[in-house]
Amino acid sequence: MTDRALPRVVIENAYIVPVAGPEIPAGHILVEGDRITAVGPGPAPAAPAEAVRVDGSGCLATPGLVNAHHHLYQWATQGLAPDGTLFEWLVASYPLWARMDAEVVNGAATAGLAWLAASGCTTTTDHHYIFPKGRGDLFDAEIEAAREVGLRFHPCRGSMDRGRSHGGLPPDEIVEDIDEILAATEDAIGKYHDPSFGSMLRVAVAPCSPFSVSGALMVRSAELARSHGVRLHTHIAESRDEDEHCLERFGVLPVEYLDRLGWLGPDVWLAHCVHLTDKDIRRFAETGTGTAHCPSSNGRLGSGVARVRDLLRAGAPVGLGVDGTASSEMTTLAGEIRTAMLTQRALHGPDALTARQALELATLGGARCLGREAEIGTLEPGKLADIALWRLDGFFAAIDDPVVALAYGATPPLARLMVGGRTVVEDGELRTVSGAEAARAGAAAHRRLTAALT
Repeated sequence: MTDRALPRVVIENAYIVPVAGPEIPAGHILVEGDRITAVGPGPAPAAPAEAVRVDGSGCLATPGLVNAHHHLYQWATQGLAPDGTLFEWLVASYPLWARMDAEVVNGAATAGLAWLAASGCTTTTDHHYIFPKGRGDLFDAEIEAAREVGLRFHPCRGSMDRGRSHGGLPPDEIVEDIDEILAATEDAIGKYHDPSFGSMLRVAVAPCSPFSVSGALMVRSAELARSHGVRLHTHIAESRDEDEHCLERFGVLPVEYLDRLGWLGPDVWLAHCVHLTDKDIRRFAETGTGTAHCPSSNGRLGSGVARVRDLLRAGAPVGLGVDGTASSEMTTLAGEIRTAMLTQRALHGPDALTARQALELATLGGARCLGREAEIGTLEPGKLADIALWRLDGFFAAIDDPVVALAYGATPPLARLMVGGRTVVEDGELRTVSGAEAARAGAAAHRRLTAALT
């Protein structure tokens, strides 16, 4: 059922890229409540007189972007270990992250979510896996930030139970007991998860990584998630250090380790997946396991380039993720369209990933990773009105192909961003929260966290 409290909106004269279906050079989108009710060429045939009319002349309309992997709290620790590998960067970051509290998380999440919205993102995940004791309700703090900013939110209740004393990478003081983790995760599902069509909030179960989580926690987390019908997420195959750790500890490479634990399937999406074998790619395709590709973070940490071209050719789901801003400073999800495209081409030639394929990664690909392809990711009647309207006039008008204009260079400004029919960005300005205040909240979170070490 649509939300009739929302105004009816008609977008006209826009170049429309539905992602699923033919492009419309000059068309209309009709929004009633939280749903798209019509998409077609020319003016809207029967737009209600009271509808809000948006002139999309000089604009490109796409589905709202879907961020398939993120760490919002990391807004507060950008710039650390700028020349470190993944493991070196983590070791430098853990002491700061161990001191975060709910105020830090809320401020960092507010800034990170506002930044995502301002660059065309309508749905985002977040993988929060550090919960220092006595620091308030960190999970609730980021959920409240998402409500304020107005994005569709998929927070992942992460966890770590294997510290250094048990062969893991993180210090012992920031890991949790396995029973404590499972109880808190089940509580989060019961309190927050909304499985309904159009839901603004869904929870996933997300133990952190093979080098910070026990096999027992992986298995029991999968059992818990599947008993409640929620999705599973973790980091995997991100770096050669991780390969070496898994070979030494488990006798197999990371993806085979996951497969042994029952962690591949259509309810699973995995972050990074940089170092995959041919067998891994076949298993992802066979099982419907999704990949959240994070090209800027993988480049920043020198981890490598994921085999996106090969995953797509095999038929495996692939979405895009910004990853935490501490390993992908000030990166936008729209910018990852370009980075993903160019890195694949640098390795495999100019036909490795087209502009339209890269846009699909950022929209329908991400929706598939989250199990929401029936609701978001394309512009079609019956789907949720998550719409990005990009301005391609001015300097961008020198490029005839609107999708090339979006993907190849600097990200165009937003004329409008709608999430479930609600306007979150208009003429480049946030309408739900103050952009300036969100930026100050992020800076304050950074100061509060770094002051704890002085």
